[in-house]
Amino acid sequence: MKPENLLRRPQTNRKLTTGCEILDGCLRGGIPCDSLTEIVAESGCGKTQLCLQLSLCAQLPISLGGLNGSSLYLHSEFPFPFRRLHQLSRSFHQSNPSLYSNHNDNPCDHVFVQNVHSVDHLFDIMPRINGFVGDSRNRLPLKLIVLDSVAALFRSEFDNTPADLRKRSSLFFKLSGKLKQLANKFGLAVVITNQVTDFVETSDGLSGLRIGNLRYLCSSGRRVVPALGLAWANCVNSRFFISRSDERSENDESGSSYVSRRAQRRFDIVFSPYLPVASCEFMITREGICGVQA
Repeated sequence: MKPENLLRRPQTNRKLTTGCEILDGCLRGGIPCDSLTEIVAESGCGKTQLCLQLSLCAQLPISLGGLNGSSLYLHSEFPFPFRRLHQLSRSFHQSNPSLYSNHNDNPCDHVFVQNVHSVDHLFDIMPRINGFVGDSRNRLPLKLIVLDSVAALFRSEFDNTPADLRKRSSLFFKLSGKLKQLANKFGLAVVITNQVTDFVETSDGLSGLRIGNLRYLCSSGRRVVPALGLAWANCVNSRFFISRSDERSENDESGSSYVSRRAQRRFDIVFSPYLPVASCEFMITREGICGVQA
């Protein structure tokens, strides 16, 4: 191979729209294919909401920012939000009537949900996933894989001993390697959610190790760090962080207090090989994620 071919940068990969114009602007078009994208957030911030929306948007034609494909949703945090998926599906159907010529067509039919109970279970079904991706005779081709969440699979199965940490790190690289192989072979977008833990200062300073663009992460008024540590951070191509501010009481015109239900969320790019530092705000509505103009 010629030296110039080794140095040549690959062409820009296809991207999947998030279904939100403001969020797409922050991401320069959406979630990339041929890549592992991680979304980090505490519970209730909207990472699952975003993944459900992506699962529907994957069905859009390429001309509208979709992938003209179906989605496989690997779910490890039970129960799966079927009710919310159907709610989003109805809104998606109404917004894109031309995609479904048959009035009985349901966008949910192109979102395949697989419960995952453990790390071993996930590795057991990986060969079936490979076959599922390659066989699309009776459906839209699979173009998106969501794993929600990776932390739930690992955090309860390993102790904080050197031997267990080494084993866990090895499994991180094994899992990410298999997912990257699928992404590259079939041109998939792969989205993985991760949880957070409270920031704890240590004498060696490792808990405060800066990774990416942000000096530190903060959500709900507290400092947090992504779960699973530095070993896992090295397994993903891009990391995005969703945070929220504490819900606060406000006074209405009558003087009585109430709590705003639509707390704004903030979306930050922590690190990515193709994106500059950027952020935006959004709300979660009945119809899905809605960006907030700055």
